[in-house]
Amino acid sequence: MALPPDPDVLHQTALLQHLPFPIYLTDAAGYLLFYNEAAVTLWGRSPEIGKELYSTTAGEERVIDRPDGTQRTIISHPKSLFDSTGNLIGNITTLIDITVRRRSEAEIGRQHAELKRSEERYHKMISEVEDYAILLLNEQGIIQNWNVGAEKIKGYTEKEIVGRHFRVFYTKEDQEIALPEKLIEEARREGKAIHEGWRQRKDGTLFWGSIVITALHDESGGVMGFSKVTRDLTARRVAEEKLRRYSVDLEFQNQQLQQFAYAAAHDMKEPLRKLRFYNTSAIESLQGRLSEKENQYLHRSVDAARRMQTLIDDLLSYSKASLQGDSMGPVDLNEILSEAKSGYEDTFEETNASLETDDLPVVWGVAFQLRQLFENILGNALKYRHPDRAPVIRVSYKKGIDFSDGQIAMNGMGEKYYEIVIADNGIGFEKEKADKIFEIFQRLHNREVYPGSGIGLAICKRVVQNHRGFIRANGVPDQGAVFTLYLPMGAKR
Repeated sequence: MALPPDPDVLHQTALLQHLPFPIYLTDAAGYLLFYNEAAVTLWGRSPEIGKELYSTTAGEERVIDRPDGTQRTIISHPKSLFDSTGNLIGNITTLIDITVRRRSEAEIGRQHAELKRSEERYHKMISEVEDYAILLLNEQGIIQNWNVGAEKIKGYTEKEIVGRHFRVFYTKEDQEIALPEKLIEEARREGKAIHEGWRQRKDGTLFWGSIVITALHDESGGVMGFSKVTRDLTARRVAEEKLRRYSVDLEFQNQQLQQFAYAAAHDMKEPLRKLRFYNTSAIESLQGRLSEKENQYLHRSVDAARRMQTLIDDLLSYSKASLQGDSMGPVDLNEILSEAKSGYEDTFEETNASLETDDLPVVWGVAFQLRQLFENILGNALKYRHPDRAPVIRVSYKKGIDFSDGQIAMNGMGEKYYEIVIADNGIGFEKEKADKIFEIFQRLHNREVYPGSGIGLAICKRVVQNHRGFIRANGVPDQGAVFTLYLPMGAKR
């Protein structure tokens, strides 16, 4: 069964041993005669010469199991060997390991299948989205596809709309100014175009559409078309317009109410003035002829009229403090504080009060309102002075205060503020009443001891709010009160 030990054959097999690809020899019956090291590496073992049968078919692809449990995919290429007389004496077979190739092909196939499934899911997602109209346009703006959301929002079926220019969704006025074409060109130039406006459905009704047109580019960077996404925001637009109209109406009603209150308060001042005059005259002319109770009644009447006069004046001031108008400009707080103090010169002299102040900033505001603010706070410090010590009022200032950390509820996150602190050494108040004192008509002390209408600090709060700022109060009983003002540094011109 074995080949004779021909020296030429031995020489040839030695050459085969060094070939880098797997190769083996069998006799005419298919029994193994020779294999090289590359074949051993492929098989993962060394088969027994002369005993194992190795018969293969040309071009056969099969999987071999190796002793380590792994598998390799191979293709066999056998070639018959004949002697000089033409008799078959054996076969020489070359093996090609195609394991890596088959794995790559399988991976490519898997990736292709996954990509196909992903594309199917993507197209399914686009086609079935109902809240957005999503469509594809070619370079000229002709509609290429249509989803359920587009049909729901715009009213056209896919069959009715594909192939038409997207300008059909725009009003006649927008078509006349070539708005659709301008948006396409903007998207071509900038990569994206965003717009909101009234759009037209198939039935002619309008809806408020928010659209985004995005340019789609090919591998060379050229524009190959556009995607267009539209959202129906009609409900939001109607709500905004309703809120705007409500705001305008409310502002008008507030102005009417303020004008009425101002006129009514102004008209009440004259009768009160006469009432005080007549009662005072009666007291003077009838002095000595009235009983003690009658005299007491007349004095109470004069005092009530005086309090009513003060209340009306304060209400007028509060009404003025709610009006900003167009009178805002740069205001030097040093001048404002000086003017406010001048109104209390007599009280400063009588009580031996002192005012200590830093150099204050120039702010953007309404001068007469800021004067009201400082007048009321200075008046508050003098009114609620401590009976055992002379009043000391200290005004200090810092700039660049940043409340972006949320210490104060504010209109603009990160805005810088001037901080102005006005501290006194008066009778103070409990800290739990710090917010209450800014409410209109709220009083913390007895009217008989500390007269007033309870409007002064409410005016202060209104003034600060008019200037986009904040006011805080803090007090310690028997030690004093501190009012902190925060006014924005940015000039709102």
